[in-house]
Amino acid sequence: MAVSPIRRPSKPSTSPKPARQTQEPDASKNRPDRPARTARPAAPVRPKVPEPVELVDEEEVAPAEGHKLQKMLAAAGLGSRREMETWITAGRVSVNGVNATLGDRIMPGDRVLVDKRPVKLNFEVELPRILIYHKQEGEIVSRDDPKARKTVFDALPRVRNGKWIAIGRLDFNTEGLLIFTTSGELANRLMHPSFEVEREYTVRIMGELSQEQMKQMTAGIELEDGMAYFERIAEMGGESSNRWYQVIIKEGRNREVRRMFEKMGMMVSRLIRVRFGMVNLPPRVKRGQMLELETAQVASILNWVALPVPEFLPQNRPQDKKR
Repeated sequence: MAVSPIRRPSKPSTSPKPARQTQEPDASKNRPDRPARTARPAAPVRPKVPEPVELVDEEEVAPAEGHKLQKMLAAAGLGSRREMETWITAGRVSVNGVNATLGDRIMPGDRVLVDKRPVKLNFEVELPRILIYHKQEGEIVSRDDPKARKTVFDALPRVRNGKWIAIGRLDFNTEGLLIFTTSGELANRLMHPSFEVEREYTVRIMGELSQEQMKQMTAGIELEDGMAYFERIAEMGGESSNRWYQVIIKEGRNREVRRMFEKMGMMVSRLIRVRFGMVNLPPRVKRGQMLELETAQVASILNWVALPVPEFLPQNRPQDKKR
């Protein structure tokens, strides 16, 4: 039976905010090496769409303006829009023999080169590929590493006319859900702080937080790079000196979750991402395994972030077959 990593579960009650209540876990079933079972994950909140937002309707109204160059390069799977803007600024991109500049728009028939090599651009709306991967502790989320450590990209299938883009990073010692896509625009929608997409983690620490500390972590903590806070924090039980917590955050700053606990005097001994936006890590996908999303699931994610979905969805892709 196919596993659907996309679901909209009911919103559980959590503490410490007065209006929220947390369900007491059954301590007899807790094990020190894994979090106790809790209520379903929090319902994912639709990401904000800042104004102005570039939707398909805008280009349909004024097709003579063409398509933004960096957006088309990102859609071709060459990288995120920010990466493409960096390439354009660095002079790596040309249009019809002229070095491109930020703000350039292109039309079908324009000749686009990146590093003097032609790039095939598709002006039709295509369905991107999305893959989820259960990252193991001890892997890095980078293609190039001076220390030659194991990278998550080593295990991914090859992509024709594009590349896999990681949606958010996990540090070397963090495990759990990683999402990869061939769409730079989708990656931008899910990663950019302005869209406030939720990330959910289970955290194991040595020690136990007080109710006052939990309130402080949702109110805000001053870190060296600015204020940080959890949208939600709930105790999940534990045994002996190990305690598990569920936390939800809308940012992806470097080691942010770990640093927040360290600010409370607690050392994180295990950190697992279990949800990113509306995508959950299914139990079927074990450490080091991956799962490519089906056509309908990809379309759901595009709708969720207000990106266009092809009028006619592809059929019979390998990932759509019954498992």
